[in-house]
Order: sequence, then C-alpha cells, then structure tokens
Amino acid sequence: MGGPRKQYRDLGGAPLLIQTLRVFERHPRVDHIVVAAPEDDTEWLASDLHTRGFRKVHTVIPGGDSRQASVAAALDTALPGRSVSSDKDIVLVHDAVRPFVPADRIDAVISTALREGAASLALPVTDTLRAVSQGVFSETVDREQLCRMQTPQAFRRAWLEEAHRLARSEGREASDDVTLVQYIGRPVALVEGSALNIKVTTQADYELAGIIQSSFERT
Repeated sequence: MGGPRKQYRDLGGAPLLIQTLRVFERHPRVDHIVVAAPEDDTEWLASDLHTRGFRKVHTVIPGGDSRQASVAAALDTALPGRSVSSDKDIVLVHDAVRPFVPADRIDAVISTALREGAASLALPVTDTLRAVSQGVFSETVDREQLCRMQTPQAFRRAWLEEAHRLARSEGREASDDVTLVQYIGRPVALVEGSALNIKVTTQADYELAGIIQSSFERT
C-alpha cells in the first residue's frame, strides 16, 4: 500500500490493529493474546495496548522476517497455565489486518479445532477462474475444488508446535500454517468463513474497510 504500515492506519478512530484485537479481546473463548510486531515497535505498542485496557494481551513480541517466523516466535512464548499442552489447548493464528471477523466464525473455528484437531475459515470461489499465459487467457480452471483461505486458523497447540519444529529443522517455508500442519499428516477441517472477513492489503481494501466500519458505527 505504501506509506505507514497498514496495521497502524486509522480505521474508525483507532489503528487497524486495535480494531482487530478488540474482536478477540471481547470473545469469551479467547484466554490469551500474543501480538507479533516489528521489533522497533514492541515497547511502545505494549504500552499503548495496556493504556487502551487490553487485558488479554499477554505480551508483544518481536516478529520474524516472515509470517511463519512470527508465528513460531509466538508459539515459543510461555503462557500462564500452559506449560503442558493438552487437546483443549487451541492456538488461533490471525492476520492483524482482518478486523471484521465475526465472533460466531471465531467460535465455529474453535469448536471445530477442539473436535477435529485443526480447522480454518475459508470461502468457496464464486468467480470464473481462468489461467493466463503470456498475457492471454487460456483454459478455465475448475472452481468446485477451490476456496479462498481466511483466518483465524485454529490448531491443537501440540500439532502446531510439531509442525513448526519440523519446518524449522528442514528449512521449509509455507505461506500459512494449514500447509505446515498438513505436512505432518494432520487433516485440517474447513469452516465456512465470512465475506466481511476481508484482509486489508490494497488501497481499495482500506477504503472498503472504512465503509464497513462506518456501517457498524451507524448500527
């Protein structure tokens, strides 16, 4: 997008990151929040979150050079009462710039992960998809077996830790944690996502987020 980091851009009178964190702060099934941030931002961000009254934010840690490294660093953070993992310890991984994930979708992905071990929000692809070769359309791609991934993604903590340990030892990178968990042979269940759960990536996304936020404030 250019300009300031997108997670700190204003959205409805607060940084985008703050609006995202509020969703999880208010959710009754979320116990602890670990925020991975650029290393230079951790001190002031932790202070700001404390000032804003975030009680569930356990710590703000320096993130890594990639999404995968940031998640791994967060997993290494010791949480109160979580020294030994159980099947009831569920880790949610969420993008800082998805501020509109509905509470019922968080609830659904947690419940599915508790039952199945791993789950992720996703939406079916509704547009016609075509492959492109040298700037010219080629064949139509069958969309029946495709979906658009969303977050949060939810996993048994022990599964996710194992997946990251193996990836680290093999020097393997993946675009999301679903891929890493599938690599260790664990199936990941699909949970229907929400069209509201947009990821603010482009200027157009940011403008759309402003419209959505304004609609929430009017209701």
